[in-house]
Amino acid sequence: MATSKSPVVTILSPPPTAVSETVVRILLTISFCHLLNDTVQTTILAYYPVLKSNFHLSYARIGLITLAYQITASILQPIIGAYTDRRPRPFSLPVGMAVTTLGLFSWSLARDFYMLLFSAALVGVGSAIFHPESSRVARMASGGQHGLAQSTFQVGGNAGAAIGPLLAAFIIVPLGQYSLRYISLLSLLALLLLAGVGVWYKHSSPLKPQATAVRTLDTGLVLSHRKVAFSIIILVVLIFSKYAYLSSLSGYFTFYLIGKFHVSLQSAQVYLFLFLGAAAVGTFAGGPIGDRIGRKYVIWCSILGVLPFTLAMPYANLFWTTVLTIITGLVLASAFSAIVVFAQELVPGRIGMISGLFFGLSFGFGGAAAAVLGKVADVRGINYVYHVCSFLPLIGLLTVFLPNIEPERRQQPATTPPLPAECESSSD
Repeated sequence: MATSKSPVVTILSPPPTAVSETVVRILLTISFCHLLNDTVQTTILAYYPVLKSNFHLSYARIGLITLAYQITASILQPIIGAYTDRRPRPFSLPVGMAVTTLGLFSWSLARDFYMLLFSAALVGVGSAIFHPESSRVARMASGGQHGLAQSTFQVGGNAGAAIGPLLAAFIIVPLGQYSLRYISLLSLLALLLLAGVGVWYKHSSPLKPQATAVRTLDTGLVLSHRKVAFSIIILVVLIFSKYAYLSSLSGYFTFYLIGKFHVSLQSAQVYLFLFLGAAAVGTFAGGPIGDRIGRKYVIWCSILGVLPFTLAMPYANLFWTTVLTIITGLVLASAFSAIVVFAQELVPGRIGMISGLFFGLSFGFGGAAAAVLGKVADVRGINYVYHVCSFLPLIGLLTVFLPNIEPERRQQPATTPPLPAECESSSD
């Protein structure tokens, strides 16, 4: 037994026998809803070049619109997640999607910059409600394969992010801003599906008080609260490096291609789709690979591993720019699922808070980076932005300070511990 007087946190091991109990239908439904949610949101982002022209916006104002959307999600997600850890709200999922739908209608009618800011903030609120609880549902339906479940959930979002630019290129650009209300039909479909997920969620045992309590085992890896807090800070910094770079691509890549290579707007949207599609594939791969070899190794390879490609991209021609961005999206995107599950295992019993924190930070960092990079692009040019951002993956070196929780857990005797709270219902 430990003799230290410092408080400790015990890391729980996922049950190896729970794999067959994955609730596949719920997991796929919540992933598909994530696809619909992120499709409608990235459709707005991909519409920025036309928006900039129609409303005579600077890059800085484009960045502020992104900030309005992402900062609301950043602030609210951990708060909502912490609240629902204590008081689960199954039907908050369709409520969040209803707010997103309202934001889309408001955006389609916007006539000035401030209405765009308000509409973007509404979409951000809807996203803040959706992500923590949907991430919890994915973990509940994981059957113990937490990395696979988180990747399946997250790949829906990445696939939606890839589809968004195509909808913008072939629907919003030809038909105009008003056509955003047609895109809102996707969010209405997600609302109906999430109502069904809410019914399943309501009748599952994690709603019972005993299932939401934090469990502490007498065996397993033990870390001090200080070490856990330090590890969470490292993960937060890694999230910053990932999303600051992704923000430069998702928000300004079309401008970069148009300005440097003189491609058409629709062609630029297709190139953006290729990058985001590669990111979707990488997201799905990261979770199951982390389940098998360890999430810390995935984080190492994902963030630091893209450095050669990001450094080369500002000097590449159009063909190699496309190749490098596809590789970057494929590798860099694999980190998020590994980071989220790693953090969830550091703080067991706080799935909503941790999910909300990291999803929220991904939005917040992306929004802040978009605002800063927009200002830099106004002053120094869009090419300069990609020279600066190419060094961001160096932050991946901080992974060395994360604890090696997974190899040590594998060295424990092959016994089946009691189920964590979020998986307990699948053993009944």
